[in-house]
Amino acid sequence: MVQSSSKLHKVALERLKERGVSLEEIAELVYDLQKPYIADISMEICIENVRSVIKKREVQNTILTGIELDVLCEQGKLSSPLQEIIQEDEGLYGIDEILALSIVNVYGSIGFTNYGFLDKTKPKLISKLDDHQNKDQTHTFLDDIVGAIAAAAASRLAHDDPGISDIMK
Repeated sequence: MVQSSSKLHKVALERLKERGVSLEEIAELVYDLQKPYIADISMEICIENVRSVIKKREVQNTILTGIELDVLCEQGKLSSPLQEIIQEDEGLYGIDEILALSIVNVYGSIGFTNYGFLDKTKPKLISKLDDHQNKDQTHTFLDDIVGAIAAAAASRLAHDDPGISDIMK
């Protein structure tokens, strides 16, 4: 049976909160990405765009899938060698980034560059999630999903304000 979008949306937001992720923290990443380009940007606008991204069904599915894989890994319920690969967030695994790119895809090519920047620099919340000091928690998928949501929201903002480009003047 196909789940309703409103149910998926509610559960996706609950899962993010359970994992210690707030929409405000994601919005901070969006703000930092877009501040150089949008003079009158505000946290409210950034939060609104994060919320809009998370309303998309494919984003909700990605959130639920990624978090579920992280949780199953924490519980030791994955088969070897996948258990160890995800637990260690092995650099050559890459599937966590591929899953996150399904979110970035929703808002065009600027999302890819935003995501690449966030994945490489790992600012703020992404760094906290990517910290492997707590062996009881796995965020192999979640750190990339958060970066992808922020990148998509920043892209959405950029598309809404094309006047910032010299070409458009």
